[in-house]
Amino acid sequence: MFLLILGIILIVLALAGSAIELIRKMRWLLILLGVGLMVLGSGTSTFRQIDAGHVGVQKIFGKVQDNVLYEGMNLVNPLVDVIEISTQTQNYTMSAITDEGQKAGDDAIRVLAADGLEVTIDLTVLYRVTAADAPKIIREIGVNFEDKVVRPMTRTRVRESSVAFSAVELYSTKREAFQTSIKQAIEKDFSTRGLVLEQLLVRNINLPQSVKESIERKITAIQESQRMEYVLDKGKQEAELKRVEARGVADAQQILSSALTDKVLQYEMIKAQRDLANSPNSKVIIMGGGKGASILLGGDK
Repeated sequence: MFLLILGIILIVLALAGSAIELIRKMRWLLILLGVGLMVLGSGTSTFRQIDAGHVGVQKIFGKVQDNVLYEGMNLVNPLVDVIEISTQTQNYTMSAITDEGQKAGDDAIRVLAADGLEVTIDLTVLYRVTAADAPKIIREIGVNFEDKVVRPMTRTRVRESSVAFSAVELYSTKREAFQTSIKQAIEKDFSTRGLVLEQLLVRNINLPQSVKESIERKITAIQESQRMEYVLDKGKQEAELKRVEARGVADAQQILSSALTDKVLQYEMIKAQRDLANSPNSKVIIMGGGKGASILLGGDK
């Protein structure tokens, strides 16, 4: 665009400045130079390259055009200005840690919970620009849409959503519900502005130190109670197992005792004595009992 305008100026100067001696002498040189600059400027202004992950918004004489230029080489009116906008995923972080977010210093969001306690929240917003809505963004918001839309809308929705939860709930039991509530509210706001909310990350929630210590003590007590319940349940299970084992042993002994009659015992004794009599070792076998018991003496074979 600059070369094209400069070429036109040189040609106008050559044609209109014939009364000036120096210009009159260099008239044709200025005309040739002006034509060359116009051709060069027209060529560079007519073809515009859009980088990957970006779109181009055309603006001519201050008016934003609705048609969008997509990545690659595009043929455009040489008089238009092209504004490139990224359609890649962007992140905007608000953190209490210095130099971690987009704003220097402590940029965390401080909110009041339902119980009146102040809670400090670190947050990251992942979003992107809708390509088709890029002209609308330039027309209604401008290129600094992060400061005009992303930041203020996010901080406002976080503060509005936090009043529905107590500090303890935000810190422990309902953190996910809090994050979902914020995300749903911001998604709607962003969509009306040509932005897409991809993810909302509640990175950290800080409570006053006294409240935090109280919550941690309560959580520790609950965990200890659960551990004791587990130990008691395990002891009951082990005791029940021992009772079952003892009952099984008693039942087995009762069955064995009922099966061992006098005749069975006598038969087993005779089998043992017979095996002993057939062994090659020296032995003395007493058969029967009381008076008149028979004695068999044997030696090595």
